[in-house]
Amino acid sequence: MCHVFLSYNEKDWRSGHLCRDGYGEPAYFGRLTGKGGGKMWSEYEESKDNPLHREFGIWSNTCFILKKMAKYKPDVIVLIVVGVICSSVLSYFWGIFGKYVIDIIQMGASEEEGVRRLLQVILIEGSIAFVLNIGNALSNNIVWYKLIYVRMNMITERIAKVLSLRYELIERPDVLDVAMRASQATGGNVNGVEGMMHLMQQILTSLLTVVVTFVAVTVLDFRLIIALVILSVLQFLYYRRIVKYDKEQVWDKLSNSWRKLDYMERVTQDFDQAKDIRLFVLSDYLSSKQEEAYKDRISKFDLHHELWFKNTLVVQVSNVVIKALIYAALFLAVFRKGMEVGNFTMFLALALAFSQALLNLLQRFGDYKKASLETDDYRSFIELDIEDDEKDCIPLPKADQYEIEFKNVSYKYQKAEKYALKNLSLKLHAGEKLAVVGLNGAGKTTMIKLLLRLYDPTEGVITLNGVDIRKYKREDYYRLFAPVFQNVEIFAFLLAENIAMESDKKLDRKKVLDSAIQAGLQEKLQSLTKGIDTPLTNIVEEDGIDLSGGEKQKLALARALYKGADIVVLDEPTSALDALAEQNLYERFDEMVGQKSAVYISHRLASTRFCDRVAMFEDGELVEIGSHDELMDKNGKYANMFNVQAQYYREENAEEGQVEKVG
Repeated sequence: MCHVFLSYNEKDWRSGHLCRDGYGEPAYFGRLTGKGGGKMWSEYEESKDNPLHREFGIWSNTCFILKKMAKYKPDVIVLIVVGVICSSVLSYFWGIFGKYVIDIIQMGASEEEGVRRLLQVILIEGSIAFVLNIGNALSNNIVWYKLIYVRMNMITERIAKVLSLRYELIERPDVLDVAMRASQATGGNVNGVEGMMHLMQQILTSLLTVVVTFVAVTVLDFRLIIALVILSVLQFLYYRRIVKYDKEQVWDKLSNSWRKLDYMERVTQDFDQAKDIRLFVLSDYLSSKQEEAYKDRISKFDLHHELWFKNTLVVQVSNVVIKALIYAALFLAVFRKGMEVGNFTMFLALALAFSQALLNLLQRFGDYKKASLETDDYRSFIELDIEDDEKDCIPLPKADQYEIEFKNVSYKYQKAEKYALKNLSLKLHAGEKLAVVGLNGAGKTTMIKLLLRLYDPTEGVITLNGVDIRKYKREDYYRLFAPVFQNVEIFAFLLAENIAMESDKKLDRKKVLDSAIQAGLQEKLQSLTKGIDTPLTNIVEEDGIDLSGGEKQKLALARALYKGADIVVLDEPTSALDALAEQNLYERFDEMVGQKSAVYISHRLASTRFCDRVAMFEDGELVEIGSHDELMDKNGKYANMFNVQAQYYREENAEEGQVEKVG
């Protein structure tokens, strides 16, 4: 019987087994959950509060898992059946073999005849044993990685589901909840979907053994069956009690310790914090914090080992009692029924196999129920029934010019008390350059997400050339835009692939190079031996490079230029630059955009003077709109904001002049 195996950092506390990832390496789920393991049973009850979570039941989940196995590795089902039969028969085979050997010895035949029959038995049963062991070995050594392959494909399905979700959904707490649970359900060999596969084989092996040996033990003495069942059930109930107590008193109470240690691991190894730690001499202080967390953890581990030591004692005592009962029944059969020694050996093996298989069946079925609950989590996400709003979409018409209009548009984030954007009516004319300005929290970014259709309006409508944009497929609509966001995401791909946002085989290398040069990356490219074929970040490639903040923003501009979409959107991409550098970049990019429509979003006003119109937002509302000169003449909120920032520009220019003078 498998009890508990514990490593300080790798623990699946739910079933008491070491948790390993898809390649047999230890896997630590604390980083996902903030706890020292996967999902707690109490979380399954909590998940019922999530309307997106569904319960499918053990039978439905078993059929679901079998279908996945048949889809991705159909031969694994055959191998499992072979393994079940071979493993089950081997549990009592040598007892049967011993019976025939002893019977031949007791036959009283001549030495020559006895040797001949003994050799026949050894040859026949040895051949059977060879086949059984080969079948069992093949199953054990091949099935495990095939099941990992099935799980890897199920992970691919989960990731594909994530990528197919509307952007608006991935910010919803209920969707994030089921997505995280689905991730945990595919996070290891012994839990969730793969746990069901392994346990399925173990349960079938134990069940087959119980069925086969039940008949034999009943023939021996039906009272022995009753006694063995009672002892196995009692041992199982104590095992479940230990699992529950271990979970409540050890792993639940260690959750805070896991979070502390996980935080300390990140802080002490994070490059961003390294300077502060050294300059403020925090090493001793941080070490003491880590030691405090370890002390609490060690005390809980002591309790954990004490519990499982008690369980081991119960198991050993139970095993002694079970064997005593089996031997007592066999001795009675010998004395009262004249059982021969060969039958004694066979029934002993069958009775021991029955008792062990029955206990394993009970314990593994309990684990199977847990794995099924985790599979509920996976299916709840994969089969997420989100309303399809693209059933009756029409093709996006090709046009020389596109005009977008907001008509009384409002948007409220889920569970928010107030609207992020209120009653917005605004038209973006074809070829127009529009500056969207306002302080942080004014509603600028929400307006852009609505423009890009990352969100759909809570109220009102947005039209493209007079047609509601919801009538078009999102992917078709997205092709109209070349966005440059404030946070530039760099992928662990080649520089060229990061600009083209497509594979190296499909991208236009000349166009990539031209876009990079126009965006101001020429000097950087000249310093790279591999040029646009240089890998970015060293996560995947050892010779990968990291870009500075300014270089990342130039790369984002190169992406927009390469895409060549009809409408360019810059959502505060220059926030990391100083005001003058921002103004210079905007002016240069304005030249690159040419006659295309463009929307510039910023809480600073470097982009407004060369734009056709300026839209001033405040507290989720459009408060002023007009050209820069018109709004300055109006002397309202925009003029006040501009004058405040202009003072900063003047002071910075003056300081630069003084520096030059001093030099």
